[in-house]
Amino acid sequence: MVKHKSPFCFRLSNILTASFRFRSRPAANRVRRSHAVQWKTVQLLLILLVYFNGFTSGSWWRVADLSLDVKHFHRDNRSFEICSENGYFTQHQREICYNNPELLKVIVNAANIAKYECQNYFQNSRWNCSVKRGSEVFYGNFDDKGNRETAYLSAINSASLAWTITRYCTKGELTMCTCDHIQRKKHSKWTWGGCSEDVNYGIKQARQFVDPQEDRSTSFGLMNLHNSEAARRTLRAKMQKVCKCHGMSGSCTTRVCWRRLPPMKLMAETLGSMFDAAALVKPVENKGVIKKLKRKDSQYKKVNKSDLVYISDSPDYCEENESLGIFGTRGRFCNRTSYGIEGCRLLCCGRGYQTRIRNVEEKCNCKFVWCCSVKCDTCSVRKDEYICN
Repeated sequence: MVKHKSPFCFRLSNILTASFRFRSRPAANRVRRSHAVQWKTVQLLLILLVYFNGFTSGSWWRVADLSLDVKHFHRDNRSFEICSENGYFTQHQREICYNNPELLKVIVNAANIAKYECQNYFQNSRWNCSVKRGSEVFYGNFDDKGNRETAYLSAINSASLAWTITRYCTKGELTMCTCDHIQRKKHSKWTWGGCSEDVNYGIKQARQFVDPQEDRSTSFGLMNLHNSEAARRTLRAKMQKVCKCHGMSGSCTTRVCWRRLPPMKLMAETLGSMFDAAALVKPVENKGVIKKLKRKDSQYKKVNKSDLVYISDSPDYCEENESLGIFGTRGRFCNRTSYGIEGCRLLCCGRGYQTRIRNVEEKCNCKFVWCCSVKCDTCSVRKDEYICN
């Protein structure tokens, strides 16, 4: 039976007390004191995050906001206690976390991959996959009403977890899985071989970890379940076939092929296209119980299992809104010549922009010098920058 830790605040008070006692101990315990202080810092950050951001139970991907080294996640390290945090994991997820200690590093890595790809894809959009509370910046979107942005977050996080589990299996960093050894149909011009990545295993494990946290009796829960599954279906559909030739003197006597995961950047872009085409849906009730979601506007085609869906309109990301953690676009850099979302016309929301001229020193006139170095001059270059009003 898994024994869970005591409540978070109680543990934190114990840590603070222990930290105080460390001060009176001999210098020989400085290393232990250093570890205690580091963990105390992580715990304090956890409390601040939970307090300021209104985290809901089971927001596992928010561990990406913590500066955690995945190399340290094992049972004899105090970082493993993150498994017990209600602000990140549900009861079901905490049990998985405790029973599979090697999975924690995968969860943290998956959250960081999703964060990087999301913020990179939306870096020039009004919503840049980030929110703020006070002076702190966090990954995500704190509007829990189920808008487009929430739909994308459910999708990218679920896809990233399935992707990361699959990749760790292939690399041999998880003892519970290996390559995909399923026997597939033979072909006349090539044969299956190598180490195919077992995406079905990754999807299964990700589904078991993510889906039970959702409430199937609510529109929001059904929306998240739908979007998570749509992302996993997309990941499976984007699997790539890679081949290599074998033979004497460079000939291709035998051609061996295997299946490989798509780059997460490609997944982020694909889900971005699905984000643009996401369908507005509404709940369908039977005797007062929500059974499913269907497209709100019946003039359009029915929603399929590979579409992203949302249940409420997005807020106005043009103006700052502290209650929703929205930055607004004032002071953002824009592209004067672009007609896309990163262009000044759209990003600045019609408020106009200012032009700032800067002189920047850059390397120029670079030449290769035999052997073996590159020598460059330093040139002053004028750069025009455009900033939203």
